[in-house]
Amino acid sequence: MWFYETEIGNQGYKSIAGIDEVGRGPLAGPVVAASVILPEKCRIEGLNDSKKLSEKKRNLIFRIIQQKALAIGIGVVSWDIIDRTNISHAVKAAMVDSVSRLNSKPDFLLIDGIQKIPSIIPQLTIKKGDALSASIAAASIIAKVTRDGMMVRYNNIYPSYGFNRHKGYGTQDHLKNIIKFGPCKIHRKTFKRVKEYC
Repeated sequence: MWFYETEIGNQGYKSIAGIDEVGRGPLAGPVVAASVILPEKCRIEGLNDSKKLSEKKRNLIFRIIQQKALAIGIGVVSWDIIDRTNISHAVKAAMVDSVSRLNSKPDFLLIDGIQKIPSIIPQLTIKKGDALSASIAAASIIAKVTRDGMMVRYNNIYPSYGFNRHKGYGTQDHLKNIIKFGPCKIHRKTFKRVKEYC
């Protein structure tokens, strides 16, 4: 998990931020990105792509990352901005925002996926980077736990949709509730499976 950080460190870069996002696919809620700078070769047992961890394990590692990370930045882009622009633009904006919120400036970015972000900081994109880079894996966990918590809170405001269970993803239960109640404020109205019920 430290191959990329080690290789980049050997080129003279010392402050490396891993970046990942959560919430590209849901029908409701924001997209959330996180940037995380870990101490060099920091060992966190069980660190992995957030999707490969149980909720209990993810929450435990989330707390450990908060304790050990040198810096954490979180960027959030709301559903209305997603609707006004598009999801790809929103993801990039959330990532840029997360970098800007780090309390120390990185000198290199490791980004999950294949698309770079608008930044003067040198960067490398890594396909499936959340399973290959410790820094990106840490960012994926921070972003996932943060967004899940937001969706649980939205469930208290809009209890008819079950956001605490599916976190806004297009499950059968969620789709049935959209049909029954119509979309609510936080639904992404430009997404096909929501748009037809607006």
